[in-house]
Parts: sequence; structure tokens; C-alpha cells
Amino acid sequence: MTTYPSHYINGQWVKAQSAETLPVYDSSTEEVMATVPAGTALEAERAVLAARAAFDAWAALPVETRAAYLDKVAAGLKARTDEMALTIAREVGMPLKMARAVQVGGPTWHWGNFAKIARNFEWEKKVGNSLVVREPIGVVGCITPWNFPLSQITLKIAPALAAGCTVVLKPSEIAPVNAMILAEIIHEAGLPPGVFNLVNGMGPVVGEVLATHPEVDMVSFTGSTRAGKRVSELASQSVKRVALELGGKSASVILDDADMEAAVKGTISACMLNSGQTCSAHTRMLVPAGRYDEVKALAKTVIARFSVGPSLEETSKLGPLVSANQRDRVLGFIRTGIEEGADVIAGGDQPPAFEKGYFVQPTILGIKATDTLAQEEIFGPVLVVIPYKDEEEAVAIANSTIYGLGGGVWSGSDEHAMKVARRIRTGQVDINGGPFNANAPFGGYKQSGNGREAGVYGFEEFLELKSLQLKPVAAA
Repeated sequence: MTTYPSHYINGQWVKAQSAETLPVYDSSTEEVMATVPAGTALEAERAVLAARAAFDAWAALPVETRAAYLDKVAAGLKARTDEMALTIAREVGMPLKMARAVQVGGPTWHWGNFAKIARNFEWEKKVGNSLVVREPIGVVGCITPWNFPLSQITLKIAPALAAGCTVVLKPSEIAPVNAMILAEIIHEAGLPPGVFNLVNGMGPVVGEVLATHPEVDMVSFTGSTRAGKRVSELASQSVKRVALELGGKSASVILDDADMEAAVKGTISACMLNSGQTCSAHTRMLVPAGRYDEVKALAKTVIARFSVGPSLEETSKLGPLVSANQRDRVLGFIRTGIEEGADVIAGGDQPPAFEKGYFVQPTILGIKATDTLAQEEIFGPVLVVIPYKDEEEAVAIANSTIYGLGGGVWSGSDEHAMKVARRIRTGQVDINGGPFNANAPFGGYKQSGNGREAGVYGFEEFLELKSLQLKPVAAA
């Protein structure tokens, strides 16, 4: 077990004021793999003030200098890929091979990509007699989740730093060890004191300081819609900018002319990534009513290939969930679905036969569009299949939740799929299984949040616009 006794504030490791610690569990063994300090409000404020003191000098640095620091962080992450992948596989439960590629490979690429974006960005533009300039927004409080922990940290702090902002990070208390390793890498990269700060702790303590402190100019939050509403409420008192990436209940709409086998396989894969612990997971599969039995048979065949096991075993395709609470929550949803009359296509509410670990069977349930599981975000390996009578009803069902984060449309032609996709109120739609694009904007409609992450769109979130009105040059 690794014990972390300190927070990272103003360029140094500062021993925690409180003796209280937060345990971090290995999701496959249920053993405590590490502890981190439970930060106090005073420590969070100290970090905010350090970020404020560092802001002017950091913002004034040449863009190339800031970008070079990001490149150093990317190199540091690459050098510690194996350690980071093992850490996240244990914290979160994603199988190790996939964790290396998705949970570490992606963030490493993003650090370097944001350096390139900053270098190539158009910081100033003449508009009539005005010079419109982009400037860093200031001090940013970043509050991040546990499901893709390093990725969500990176998509906030890397563009913020490249833009010239200084940051205070509160990582998830459930999966914070990867953040501590990242802080070591950032320290080794030599960023000036106060530019990056990390305080571990609970949302109602550390998170609320970031949301309320008058010296924080922006809060970037990823988590549940419920918690996002709380952050917005607190931040509104000082009129901060708030970027929110929240829950989802994404629909994969399979049209009648689709390649049904490819569509079912693609939807199940898009649902089960990270054992369903993905905000944009395609957790509702909408199918033509007349082809429901065909879809059931295909789904049973596909889901049987998703072997469940500990995250460090080579044969595991699905690992455990992140915690006992998450496992119990997901099992509770499955039981609710069964009680409401769901057709159990695969899986169910009995955990797999492992002595330890927070495991749930990959489960597929046939339900109605009005059932609980068609509306609530489950955040586990649970796919619901909903029949529809025609295309109009399919679009209506897809748009019938409070969320609008991701989704997919499957058709015999991209043109047909895109026509339907344009009618779905969601931030990202995969057309016939189109792959994820790390430079495209990621974010949601409705109660899935506001603002965008990734690429130049995520970079611009951390900039303010200033207009300098110039005196027109007199004609000769």
C-alpha cells in the first residue's frame, strides 16, 4: 500500500494539515492500494491563492514557452506509461491492456496536441477598427471524475495551462493515485510554482471552495448531473464561467435498412467500454419492433464474447466496477428493470462468481421507452433494448430523456443515418460506427452539460475575448 501524505501547492509537496485520509481500493481485489490526505478548506484556499499569485507571470510567458512545458509533461507521461496504466487498471477496473491504450495513451497524446493547438492558434484578429484578442480567463478550478480519471484531468488542465491559465485540481477521491503521479511528472517538468496545484479531498469540502472562491475565475467540472447543478449554483454567486460535462443516456438508433449484425455488435461495444462506466456510453439500443427477436439473438451471441475478470488478467474483456457502492447501485437498477417487467436477454442481477471484486454481469434487458431504465443513467454494463414502430418514434424516443451527450445512428447509407442524426438533440453522434475523433468537440445538450472539451474547441473554453477599439487612420 502506498501512502501519500501531502498535497501539491505552490510548486512543492505540502504535508496535509489533517490526519484524516481517504482509502483507495483495488477494484478487483477490494484491498486498499493507497491512501491520500483528506484536504481541508484552508488547504484548498491556499492552493487558490498560489494559483492567483502565479497567474500574471504565467499568462505573460510566450506561447512557445508554455507549449514546451506541455511537451515535457507528455514525455514524462510516456516514460511512466506502464506505471500509470497499472494504477488506473487497479483504481478503475479497466483491463490493463485497454487501460494502457485508452486511459494513458489518449491523455499523453492530448498533452502534446494542446501544445500544438496553442502554437498554431490565432490569438489576435482585426475586425474593422478593432483588434480582437484572446486572453486566458484566469484561475481555473478543475473537479474531475473517477471513470476516465487521467483523461478528464488532462482535458481540463492541459488546455488551461496552454491558454495561460493557472489551475487548482481536485481529483476524484475514488481514483486519485493517477493524479498524484501526474503531479510528480508536472513537478519534474519544472513548471513555475503556483501554476499547477493539487488538493485531494471531498467535493463538499475542497470542491465547494473552488466553486465559491472569489479568486477562481472558472470552474470546469465533470461528474453527475446532480453534482453539476450544485457546482453551478455555488459558482453563480460570483458569476464564474462554468463548464460542465455531466451525465448521459445515449441512444444507438438502428434503422431498418442497417446491417443489423454490425449495428448490434457496434452498439454493445459502445455500451460496454470500461464496464459501462462511460458518460457517453450507448446504453439504449433502439430497434425496429418487427426485428426485435432477430436483435435478441444477435445480442446474445455478441455479449457472450465479453469475458469478465480481474483487470490484471490478460483474458478479461470487462473488469469490475470501481467500487462496492457503484456495484450495488447498478445491481439495484437491474432489479428495478426486472421488477418492471424487463425481458432479460442476457445477464441479470446475480454477480459473477468471484470471491473478491466489484463485478457485475454484462446485462441486456428488453424494456419500454417509459421504463425507469430508459431514463436513468445506470453507469454500469447494462444495455436496454427498446423497440420502435417507425422512424418518427425512434427520434422521439432518442430525444425523450433529460440528457444529450452521445449517440449513434446505423443505416444502410451514411446519408440516411446523417439525416436522422441531425434530428437527435445530442452533442456527438456516431454514424455507422464512426470512430472517436479526439480533435472533435466533446460535450452535451440539455442536462448533459455545457461547454466543450478536446481539440481547439476545448482550448477556447479557457480564453476570454477582448476588443481593442483603434482610432481609424485618416484618409490621405
